[in-house]
Amino acid sequence: MTQTIDDILSDFELFEDWDDRYRYLIDLGRRLEPLPESSKGESNKVRGCASQVWLETRRVTGSDGKTRLFFKGDSDAHIVKGLVALILALFDRKTGKEILSTDAEDVFGKLQLAQHLSAQRANGVRAMVERIKAEARATPA
Repeated sequence: MTQTIDDILSDFELFEDWDDRYRYLIDLGRRLEPLPESSKGESNKVRGCASQVWLETRRVTGSDGKTRLFFKGDSDAHIVKGLVALILALFDRKTGKEILSTDAEDVFGKLQLAQHLSAQRANGVRAMVERIKAEARATPA
């Protein structure tokens, strides 16, 4: 996915109503690189989501000595897949320290997600963020 979280925040402001924003989220999900079936096992499954959600993490240490986390994700639900894309735009390619210092709640507040997601979807978003933060904590600095 090539859109940054700043791009998504800007795009979200263009939409007047939430039906358009939901369609935009669904479109973001459609643009995600498909997760291979072999990556949809129990080890990548995110607990706490009502829908099926998988997150795959890859750690790459660059020539600067910093380890960055690369994420791929998927879901069996269209809007949730869009939320996966949003979360990946927020955290993908960052170091563990950068991930842990990222305030996801602030970003979600700017998007007004809390007011427009069901309780189950909001719990799923929190579960995805916590899974990514746990991966960050398990990554050497």
